[in-house]
Amino acid sequence: MAIIKSFRDLDVYVLGRQQAKMIFVMSKAFPKEEKFSLTDQIRRSSRAVNVMIAEAWARRRYRAAFINKIDEALGEAMETQVWLDHALDCGYLDRNQHHTVDDSRQKIGAMLNRMIQRADDFCRSASR
Repeated sequence: MAIIKSFRDLDVYVLGRQQAKMIFVMSKAFPKEEKFSLTDQIRRSSRAVNVMIAEAWARRRYRAAFINKIDEALGEAMETQVWLDHALDCGYLDRNQHHTVDDSRQKIGAMLNRMIQRADDFCRSASR
């Protein structure tokens, strides 16, 4: 297992970044009237996942703060899934697009949950 020196080394960060880019590209096809509602919201929440991961990494000295930020990242990932559902319901995404992105969001959620369960492993390394 490689040594993790930065939040950028975390698999969940890498996957989150890929997903945010995919959502950005897919959302370019959303109608103009969705610009200030669905489009902005889905882009914001998909990007916020990685912001929260980076903030959690910076707060690893404090277990509770680390868990709080990872929990916020999980919330943003779930919010993104809701926006994806709305995009599917409105016909802006087809089932295959939705399935592909939603599966990755499920994986991100599972990875974040494991980070919370293993918080001591992450926080211990910050105090070294």
